[in-house]
Amino acid sequence: MNYLDEFKKFISSHHLSTGIRLSLGAVVPSLIFQHYGILGDLIAFPLGTLLIGSTDNPGPYHRRRNALIIAIITCFSVACITGLLRHIHFMVFAEIIIFGMFFSLAGVYGNRINSIGLISLLVFVFNIDDHLSGEMVLRTASIFALGGIWYFFLFMVLEKLLPYKLIQQLLGENFIELGKLLFIKARYYFAKPDYDDLFGRLVHEQVLLRENHENLREILFKTREFVTESTNTSRTLMLMFLDSIDLFERILNSQQNYENLHKAFDHSQVLRLFGTYITWLAAEIQQIGIAVQSGFPSRPKHDLDEAFNKCQSVFERMRAEQMTHDNIEDYMMLRQILNSLQDITERVKKLHLATTYDVSLSADYKPNVSVENFIPKQEYHPRILLDNLSLKSSHFRHAVRVTLALLIGYTASLFFDLGHGYWILLTIVTIMKPAFSITKQRNLYRIGGTMLGVVSGFLILYFIKDGTALFGLMMIAMILAYTFLKTNYFIASTSITLYVILSLNFLNPHHITDVLQDRALDTLIGSIIAYLVSSYVLPVWEHSQINQYISEALVANRQYFDIVAARFTGKVLDINELKIHRKNAIIALANLSDNFEKMLSEPKRQQHNMEEYHQFVATSHMLTSYIASLSTYAQTIGYEQFSFEFELMIRQIDRQFTAVLDVLDGKISGNLEIAREALPQNQKLLALLATRKKEIKELGVEKSAQSPARKMLSDLRTINGLFELISTITIDEIKILQKIRTTKV
Repeated sequence: MNYLDEFKKFISSHHLSTGIRLSLGAVVPSLIFQHYGILGDLIAFPLGTLLIGSTDNPGPYHRRRNALIIAIITCFSVACITGLLRHIHFMVFAEIIIFGMFFSLAGVYGNRINSIGLISLLVFVFNIDDHLSGEMVLRTASIFALGGIWYFFLFMVLEKLLPYKLIQQLLGENFIELGKLLFIKARYYFAKPDYDDLFGRLVHEQVLLRENHENLREILFKTREFVTESTNTSRTLMLMFLDSIDLFERILNSQQNYENLHKAFDHSQVLRLFGTYITWLAAEIQQIGIAVQSGFPSRPKHDLDEAFNKCQSVFERMRAEQMTHDNIEDYMMLRQILNSLQDITERVKKLHLATTYDVSLSADYKPNVSVENFIPKQEYHPRILLDNLSLKSSHFRHAVRVTLALLIGYTASLFFDLGHGYWILLTIVTIMKPAFSITKQRNLYRIGGTMLGVVSGFLILYFIKDGTALFGLMMIAMILAYTFLKTNYFIASTSITLYVILSLNFLNPHHITDVLQDRALDTLIGSIIAYLVSSYVLPVWEHSQINQYISEALVANRQYFDIVAARFTGKVLDINELKIHRKNAIIALANLSDNFEKMLSEPKRQQHNMEEYHQFVATSHMLTSYIASLSTYAQTIGYEQFSFEFELMIRQIDRQFTAVLDVLDGKISGNLEIAREALPQNQKLLALLATRKKEIKELGVEKSAQSPARKMLSDLRTINGLFELISTITIDEIKILQKIRTTKV
């Protein structure tokens, strides 16, 4: 996108609205308190607003509401307990063990509860010395809770005034990320594509889309207005979301053998033309995303009909002039790309219209999905917590690491005069995550961001003396901090450091030099402790979990394949069940990709069989893509007269899936006969293809184009080719896993 579009995307995003909501929610009361000269006594109020507000993750209204209430009660209790016992050092150590373990283990109940646990630990850290409340513990805890209640009031009011705003923002971001995905796919059509780089970018983008889809599903399918009490707006938003899932599948199933494509057509301009048109489609999808976020109708940036017709006319001219009976299959591949582009074009045009919220577009729409099967499941039974009280649990190991790091950090603050010693614990709590790769990244961002924030704060205070200007810069830093807190931790860390320094300068300007030194030193100490504990205390390396993700991806892909393939044996296709298996396959694929990405950030000594795992992740992406392509045909055609031939192929592929899982589980070692068996040939298709080639050779391309067998042959050749590709991929996965097992042995 151009810079104007990037600016529009940022302005209308839910991240910025969150940053503004939190910042104004904290600053407006602070200005009122400052006016009456009581801000110093009520500083816990804006702190409560910021911390409680930070637990407000996207989701259904009732879950957000309940989470805020639980956060207020929990944080008030922690503040009271910590404040009353903070002068008894052995009790503080006990609190660190109890709170550190319990609130870190809360992550077993999902991100929302994990956020409450994190904020509760931060409240514990803020109250661990008397800088905040002095001797008025209960009074300060109550003021803190009132700050949280103030945010809760803002939340309730905004939800009533703008009930659809969050879903519009998330849905808009979904389309923007889809556009980015299509931009990446377009690069495959230009000269000399970097396949490894493009694959890495595709993997990352699909992980982001998976997270976005989970948030959207939870909101849409758990919110009554979208399911039972539908309005035109809610129906349109639901329609656009489901269309976006179908569009994602269409983009996913447009996977081609790009190396063969370039060998066949690099001498012409057709691939470059297709690539350019795909970038136009990507820009249109992102334009739709910006429109959905902002709530205004989108306007097409290009004439898609004219552009597509140009692509089609170039293809038809090339086919008429250059296609022979020898290269007919290359042109079939090109035809399928053109068909895919036509489908995406029609979907984009439909989505442009949907942004107008025209009643006629959604009047007759009814979701044909089983809602319960699409809602992310999260149980809150106590047994889940008890089941994780084991060193086999990655959550338990993380809780032990956090607790030990806090104990070390607190001990260091007792034995050394560090001024703001609680900042050490603050750094530890915010940096440490269950995955080493994320902890490492946040560690670097925290150190770099803090140092940059300290230097920036020093320069700003040195050169700028005007209070209004300093206040304006503090507000900007504050908004940026909470805007980028969950998307770019480096910017967030820099901004948090800057606004903390500027705010402390307003409260106590005579000690700002000490604050600058303490902030830098305490952050560095906390970062070192967090890194060492994460590296050497019960670490959970990603390679120890990858087999589980591989197994889940294989099972999900097999189930997806079986329901799609059954259509070609004459069985009726259940669209609802198809969508469920498609969702499961995409989620499993994204989880596997995310696991592999984290492996890349771990120490080299923990990166085992990286080349083979990279190959497996790549083949898994291709496998899901080919099954998705097959599902497109399963939903429109059947060709039951070929069911016997297809059934033989399906049985063979199912045996290959079984073999892959057996190798993964260690049930089979050595070479497998199944990996040598060729897929049964479709004799009827071969006869049809021979007839078509004969027609072209005898009648020429133009006259033979009228043959009724042409369309059938094109479809069947593609379907048969997809079965062959799926078989080839599963055999490749058998060989990859065999190689991994051999290396481990």
